[in-house]
Amino acid sequence: MHNKLATKQTPANPSVIRALVPVRELHAGHREAILHHFLQLNNDDRHLRFGTQTPDEVIERYVAGLDFNQDTIFGIFDAQLNIVGLAHLAYLPAFKSKTRAAEFGVSVLPDGRGQGLGTALLGRAAVHSRNTRVETLFVHCLASNKTMMHLAQKAGMSVEYSYGDADAYLKLSPANPGTIVEEVANEQWAYFDYALKQNLKRSNGAWCWMLGRPALTS
Repeated sequence: MHNKLATKQTPANPSVIRALVPVRELHAGHREAILHHFLQLNNDDRHLRFGTQTPDEVIERYVAGLDFNQDTIFGIFDAQLNIVGLAHLAYLPAFKSKTRAAEFGVSVLPDGRGQGLGTALLGRAAVHSRNTRVETLFVHCLASNKTMMHLAQKAGMSVEYSYGDADAYLKLSPANPGTIVEEVANEQWAYFDYALKQNLKRSNGAWCWMLGRPALTS
């Protein structure tokens, strides 16, 4: 790797802060909602998320190529069942004598920022990684992505900068009964939250239809 030009930062307590936010594991049936999420990002947000200018057609190909059997994707839904926060946990190829690692990428729409959604997604990804025997959680992004770097440092990641890019690493402890219970509880809470929002959305649509009013869309 290139010579590192900046510093490593290792907080005294390298633990991921977990927020009480319902984070749901997504599947192929959510592909359209995932695409809608990415297409709502403006050019600057796309550049920070993907590291380059990313037009709609590139995003469409990216979403079409997502392999839900290979990687894990998490989402946070708003009241209208739009994905307001999304994380992609990509498992990196394993090599002999090297630990198993996964790369974390995240995006949050403007309406969801400042509410701890990125922290919740990172915490969910870290627990899932531990439960799937991943030993290192890895983030690669532009050094100008201050939000991602703040999130990484708050989570206890060691951060290195090199020629405009930044790499962050978090060494994970092995899974234990607590992490397994935590993941199951979070997934059940996320399903309940989704079902509740789905029912409220349907009820709103029914009442608006009966009253002759347009349904709420945001």
